[in-house]
Amino acid sequence: MNILLKGVVGSTAYGLAGPDSDLDYLGVYAAHPSTFFGLSSPPATINATDLDCTIHEVRKYVGLALNGNPTLQELMWLPDDLYTEKTELGQELIDIRTAFLSAERVRDAYLGYAVQQFNKLKRRGDGSFSADTRKRTAKHARHLMRLVHQGTTLYTTGFLPVRLKNPENYLQFGEDIASGQIVKAEYLIARARDIFDTATPAIPQQPDAALVEQWLIRTRTRMLKPE
Repeated sequence: MNILLKGVVGSTAYGLAGPDSDLDYLGVYAAHPSTFFGLSSPPATINATDLDCTIHEVRKYVGLALNGNPTLQELMWLPDDLYTEKTELGQELIDIRTAFLSAERVRDAYLGYAVQQFNKLKRRGDGSFSADTRKRTAKHARHLMRLVHQGTTLYTTGFLPVRLKNPENYLQFGEDIASGQIVKAEYLIARARDIFDTATPAIPQQPDAALVEQWLIRTRTRMLKPE
């Protein structure tokens, strides 16, 4: 498999991993152009469940990333020490990562995912539930806080922070919400809406799809060299 870029994502990348957390990997590979000529196409996504690893074929990857998918975009913004595989073309993908950004899509994606987490929290009640439910609630709350931080930072600065500077704040927020302090989550969502509605975005309104397509074509072309 011609993997272009692969790295550690999820809780470990954010700095929120606990002793029971698994390592999650995300990557992008390029199928050889010849594999598209036959009756079947190469797999758009390959999942190795035993390794918690997901690898997307490059066409699917760039399509989802251009639509503002936060998880896929993170792969291009990881700290260097979290990459486990990085080719020359993978580095070129990182170099054009801002071409995937769109102010509208960043707002819709990050705020939308944060609201989804908030809705899950509201269904949990007032904190009077089992230990297992409290654990899941704390996790949803941490992700809500992370999405708000990442989304508003990317929107206002043009940079996506993956590794969180103060992970203990997120862990404490999760515990507070799990104990029934849902008002803190309500405030966070309201604050995020205000930032997205009033701040001047540091990213363009539309992604540079032409630049991304040039990279995709260059990736395919390099693989056409005689074996």
